[in-house]
Amino acid sequence: MSYINELKEFLDKSHSQFQSVDNIKNILLSNGFEQLKEGEEFNIEKGKSYFAMRNLTSILAFKVPSKLSEIRFQVVAVHSDSPCFKIKENPCLFENGYVKLKVEGYGGMIRSTWLDKPLSIAGRIVVDNGEKLESRLVDVDKNFAIIPNVAIHLNREINKGIEYNPQTDLCALIGQSDTQEDLLLKELSKNLNEGEKIISNDLYLYNREKATLLGANDELFSAPKLDDLACDFTALKGFIEAKPSDFIQLFVSFDNEEVGSESINGADSTFLESILKRINFALGGSKEDYFKAVAKSFLISADNGHAIHPNHPELSDNKNLCKLNGGVVIKYNANMKYTSDGLSSSVIKKLCENEGLAYQEYFNRSDMAGGSTLGNISISHVSMLSVDIGLAQLAMHSNYEVCGSKDIEAMIKLIKKFFETSIVVEESNILFK
Repeated sequence: MSYINELKEFLDKSHSQFQSVDNIKNILLSNGFEQLKEGEEFNIEKGKSYFAMRNLTSILAFKVPSKLSEIRFQVVAVHSDSPCFKIKENPCLFENGYVKLKVEGYGGMIRSTWLDKPLSIAGRIVVDNGEKLESRLVDVDKNFAIIPNVAIHLNREINKGIEYNPQTDLCALIGQSDTQEDLLLKELSKNLNEGEKIISNDLYLYNREKATLLGANDELFSAPKLDDLACDFTALKGFIEAKPSDFIQLFVSFDNEEVGSESINGADSTFLESILKRINFALGGSKEDYFKAVAKSFLISADNGHAIHPNHPELSDNKNLCKLNGGVVIKYNANMKYTSDGLSSSVIKKLCENEGLAYQEYFNRSDMAGGSTLGNISISHVSMLSVDIGLAQLAMHSNYEVCGSKDIEAMIKLIKKFFETSIVVEESNILFK
């Protein structure tokens, strides 16, 4: 249960991708990792552990073994962002004495789940202090906003279904003012020192409800942002707990997966590729050594999958049913929305069997299009053998999601085993050393 408590603490402090990556950074620092900066020379020594960040919302950490027989990488990739509402610039709207915030949807969320809940704001502000523009993380630690539904008395058809328009229906109420006072700026200004001013921001609404265990036997775990912070946490724990091996162990969390990964800190950026090259060169490897290393390396893309729904089992493929607490999910798609193939999925199956862990296999219904993730995007830049896995969950992209509490420890054990097992790709074969 200790892992569950740690996960709860992690989720309850990770209210935007800025906070989640900052939490990962602090965990790494407390475990002896040293920070590298992309704008400075990489001085890397064997036997040490490092991390680098990009734009505060993507982070990559790696361990260099004391005895490095050859440069090769084993990677677990996750993402730091979740569907939510981003607050627009000049957001305050004053109508009938109310102060509302104009918002814009970020990613493919279930909009209705955001209504009638205590909400607040987290992210970053950009501050002009007279000498530089400084990014500063903010998290308004109070029930600051709500998006109210229309009463059934005013819309008798509401239970027959409603399409919420984000421009008009989903403005967040933050208070009342007869003087058109900017209540958001007033709150954010508490983070300023004398003479400073806010120039811009990247701010998001978040659900104030805490992570919690559910069910008759605490077999369910529910929280905001389980997709994909449950994988961030479990992958990070497995990575940190793994003993050093004879290859480079690497964890990376990208931003912007929910909106296509096309950003300077997304999976479709140079972040992973450039760091791998710099590690190789810093350790004395040549350009040819880099290409050889990538060809022998392996990547796990960890992003949650769909469990069979208790009320709608017909939405799942009837021969590949994934259950909560049924083990780690291996995800497949014939059109390669997921990277798993016969060879890469066999690695996960063998690791699970060696560790005594259950696993499940997920396919969408053949007549239903599914989602995608960051694995296939990552390997378009760094072409190493890859597999997509995740935790089975319900209500993906809801404001409050559900997974199996027992699967948390199972994923940590699998990732730890992956990082402690030397897996060498040789053409179409896998060597376990």
